[in-house]
Amino acid sequence: MKCFQLFSCTVLAAVLVLNGCSAPLPHTSNQDLSRYQPQPYIKFEHQDWTKNASIYQINTRQFTQEGTFRAAAKELPRVKALGTDIIWLMPIHPIGEQNRKGELGSPYAVKDYFAVNPEFGTLTDFKYFVDEAHQLGMYVIIDWVANHTAWDNVIRQEHPEWYAKDYKGDVHPTPWFDWFDIIDLDYRSPELRQYMSSALKYWVKEVGIDGYRCDAAGFVPLDFWNNVSAELRQIKPVFMLAEWESRDMHEHAFDASYAWSWWEIMHDLAKGKASLGELAGYYAWNEKFYPKDSYRMTFVTNHDKNSWDGTDRELFGEALESVAVLSVIGEGMPLIYNGQEAGNNKRLEFFKRDPIQWKKDPMGELYQRLFALKKDNTALWNGHWGATMIKVPNSIPDKVFSFVRQNDKDKVFGVFNFSDMPVTVDFDEQLFTGQYQDFSNGNTVKLETNSTLDIEPWGYRVLLQ
Repeated sequence: MKCFQLFSCTVLAAVLVLNGCSAPLPHTSNQDLSRYQPQPYIKFEHQDWTKNASIYQINTRQFTQEGTFRAAAKELPRVKALGTDIIWLMPIHPIGEQNRKGELGSPYAVKDYFAVNPEFGTLTDFKYFVDEAHQLGMYVIIDWVANHTAWDNVIRQEHPEWYAKDYKGDVHPTPWFDWFDIIDLDYRSPELRQYMSSALKYWVKEVGIDGYRCDAAGFVPLDFWNNVSAELRQIKPVFMLAEWESRDMHEHAFDASYAWSWWEIMHDLAKGKASLGELAGYYAWNEKFYPKDSYRMTFVTNHDKNSWDGTDRELFGEALESVAVLSVIGEGMPLIYNGQEAGNNKRLEFFKRDPIQWKKDPMGELYQRLFALKKDNTALWNGHWGATMIKVPNSIPDKVFSFVRQNDKDKVFGVFNFSDMPVTVDFDEQLFTGQYQDFSNGNTVKLETNSTLDIEPWGYRVLLQ
């Protein structure tokens, strides 16, 4: 009987449609609609100072010849002049000695969450660094390694029950990786969660840091991050960055997450292994899947990419400059890793001292101009403050990527030739038309419906209103 009723209703609906009619909608009232009102996905507010901010990552060990907090503090005015706002310091804590990798060990093998690595200086030196950054109007976040510790972390002897065990009952690194210098924590323990939360709050309360970059954040239960982020925000407004790619992390815990997918597509484009359709797919996914106020961190390189995969030029070749430009003017909060502005051409050692060789380089000037543009042009701001990228159809869609970001005040038209051939390209529809200033040379450019642009191999045009 139920099957017959379902069949009858289906046939009736089809007949109504064929006859140009439709089934009546159920009656609703304002009271009925109350439960269906859309709710904001993100349950906390970003700080106003993040609206046009960018991030500068410091590898303290390699940032200066001395490799110390005091020496790094002397370089902060230069970093400020570059136009960045948030300083991300790689882990500041003492490094474990048991099963250590290399000469000095990995900063991600933490021995004590409440102490400072003597390689970098003292707690007083670290406070001095944070104070100097604050004096310049900058913000400091530190790397936090919550998933695992060094084998000889101070909590291991007192609380062995806080560690994950394998099928043999032994502590172990994260499965399948060669992380033999660390062992995993077990977040089923409420006591561990309380301890880790206390440690995170300590550096905000006692030193005044402004948040965290959370290593391997997805390996730690999300409810832990949700809870501790709320506790941190009761102390002061903090900025939280997840080394992960997940929408759910933005609801309560994290301001920003890694745009790993963006990086992988850009790398494959530069190597001729990806299509522009894949890049368009990333931006479609980002726009539809992630809430508008989700900051996605876009980057050309970082400590992992540089040390293990290759230098900027090795990874991106002739596309390097265009990738850097898109990382700033496309949707996303951009990151620059120390040394990029100096055209660093070596893979920095990870387990021993290998200071950056500082020099002036065109990439430094380019980044400085890009960050200044991001500061001033409201269409390029982060989250709800900025404008959504809108595709501009063009005549060479397999080689040229073009879009507009605009609001009532500002407009940016970006055109990128992701091929090794020069192109002359024209555009469809009306969104691109208008009079612009060329970002590269300051020239005035007027675009009409029949206008074309000439772009060199792996080149770009950024036009501003």
